[in-house]
Amino acid sequence: MPDFLASLKIAATGLHAQNARMRIIAENLANADSAGKAPGEDPYRRKIPTFDAVLDREVGGTTVQLGRIAYDQSDFQTRFEPGHPAADADGYVRYPNVNSLIETMDMREAQRTYEANLNVVTVTRQMLGSTLDILRA
Repeated sequence: MPDFLASLKIAATGLHAQNARMRIIAENLANADSAGKAPGEDPYRRKIPTFDAVLDREVGGTTVQLGRIAYDQSDFQTRFEPGHPAADADGYVRYPNVNSLIETMDMREAQRTYEANLNVVTVTRQMLGSTLDILRA
């Protein structure tokens, strides 16, 4: 029984970590076109989730948790929009360093990892149910 519970706990930590990752990716996508409000003001900066491996002595294994949120230090995008309120003296507006294609691919990877952890939970529950059925017989 303890092995089943350990599997469930480890998979649950993976589910929580991937859920947090998907929320951060969604925030990046939602702010992909958010320019600054005034000239020279920095727009939204892309967030990058990190993960920490944590030794869980109770389950006798390593679990995962969301680590610190890093900020992508790559350059902001610039677009020539002289009429924009955030345009600089040359007419350029700085936009976030969010690439929608990269965020979409990261979201797919997070979804697949989430689904894999969910499958572990489902199979473990089925195995636990089968074990209980055998013990009852």
